[in-house]
Parts: sequence; structure tokens; C-alpha cells
Amino acid sequence: MKNTVFTGAATAIITPMKGSRVDYEAFEKLIQWQIAQGIDAIVAVGTTGEGPTLTDAEHKEAIRFCVEKVAGRVPVIAGTGSNDIAYAIELTKFSCEVGADAMLLVTPYYNKATQQGLIESFTAIADASTKPCILYNVPSRTGCNIAPETCAVLAEHERIVAIKEASGNISQVAKIAQLCGDKLDIYSGNDDQIVPILSLGGKGVISVLSNLLPKETSNMCKLFMEGKVQEALKMQLEYLPLVDSLFCEVNPIPVKAAMAAMGFCENTLRLPLTPMEKKNEQVLLENMKKAGLLAK
Repeated sequence: MKNTVFTGAATAIITPMKGSRVDYEAFEKLIQWQIAQGIDAIVAVGTTGEGPTLTDAEHKEAIRFCVEKVAGRVPVIAGTGSNDIAYAIELTKFSCEVGADAMLLVTPYYNKATQQGLIESFTAIADASTKPCILYNVPSRTGCNIAPETCAVLAEHERIVAIKEASGNISQVAKIAQLCGDKLDIYSGNDDQIVPILSLGGKGVISVLSNLLPKETSNMCKLFMEGKVQEALKMQLEYLPLVDSLFCEVNPIPVKAAMAAMGFCENTLRLPLTPMEKKNEQVLLENMKKAGLLAK
């Protein structure tokens, strides 16, 4: 059995921006609030953190800044995956040096890879890392799926310890659990599948929802793990309309709008992402009011 990076909910935290720059004042405010609310871990500069449009210098500084401000209170997981494996190795080495607790490695996007290419790519990054690595499977964005059999091969690597599964394919998650056992922890990468994946032995979720509801998302996992399955299920279903709103346009467009509405940051994104369409934003704000996040 390998060491578990975290149990419960990790927030795939947004990267606040002001004009053309990263807003580090807002970023620190968000980090401190997440920890005060009881979040179990923070993922810096993942998909939700707009890693693809940050410059190399911004990407590294955002990871370093997050590690510094968290100050060891919860694990910090650095988004260091890329379709350029040499760059992924560079980011991984940097993140290890500045004190990140684990790496999140997305599948190569656009150029994609065969399953053998995935094995060799993830192995090369994990070989260069001194910290645990979490695979990130999100084929809807990358066009590349990590097969369960590939997970089983990669799980033999001492530093590949988990997978964030965002394929949406519960049958695939079950197969990964069957083939890998305790060699590979599984985290839900979809907020509408937290309880289903926990039921297959998952250790928690890497969440967009927890940007808004860190305490509640963590509690959903805790309730399930305490055997209070019906209470966890009730929360899963209660927040489903809000989750749907957070993914009605490509992530992180809606969550940026939501966090701006809560007063945490400006609703600023970088192209090719643009602010949320008004009709969708109105539905999001209504669902936020129903969840008690905004005044009615």
C-alpha cells in the first residue's frame, strides 16, 4: 500500500486575475478562506487554475506562492502535466524544489498518445519527481483516455500513487479499482460523481464545486466514509443543480463568475475563455442563492 496524498476534498483552485495579471492578493484570500473552511487539500494551477494560458513564469510563481501561503497546513498538489513532456518534467522538478506535496499530471493533450506513449511519458515524469504523482484522466478535454490496464502498469511505479478520474465512465473507474487495488488511489474528477466513486473505494474528489463550498464538499466525503451514506447522497443530489451550472459552459468560466459574485475576485479570464453568457449566468446565480451562497 502506498501513502495517500489526501482523503476527502481537494479544491482545484481558480487563479484570480486583475486585468492582465495574476491577482495574488485575491489568491491569498482564497487560499486562507479554503483552509479556514476545512478543505483537505488544494490543487494549484490545474485546469480550473487556467494553467494553459499562464506564462511559464506565472505558472511557477502561482505554485510557489500557493505552497508558501498554505505553509504546510494541507497538502498542495501542483498541476505540472503538459503535452510537452520535457516541460512537464521541468515543472515537476521546480514544484518539488519549492515544496509542493504532490504533482497532478494530465494526459498529453492535442498531440495525444498511444497507451504505450502514456506509460513512457508518465514514467519519465514520475522518475524525475521526488514527490507522489497523481494521474489526471479527462478525455473530454484532452482527447486521450488512460485505459484501466495502463493504470495497472503505471501503478507499479513507486511515485505514481493515485488517479483523478474525470472520464465520467463509472464502469472504467470500477475496472481501475479492480485491477489496481490499493496500489492506486482514486479521486473523482467530476463533482456529480463524488458519492458513486466513493462507493467504488475512492478516497475523495478533486473538486470545482469546493471553490464555492469547501466545507460542504469535504463533509460529503466525510459522511460517506463514516458510513452515513444516505446523508452523503442527499448532499450529492442537493448540489446537483449547482454542479450542472458550474459545467454548463467550459470550466473555469462558470466558477470564475461564481467566485466573482461571492466577492473573491474579478470575473477575468484569458482568451480563448470569455465571460459567461448572461442567460447561463442568471441560472448559476439562482442556484447559488438556493445553496445559500448569495442573498435572495
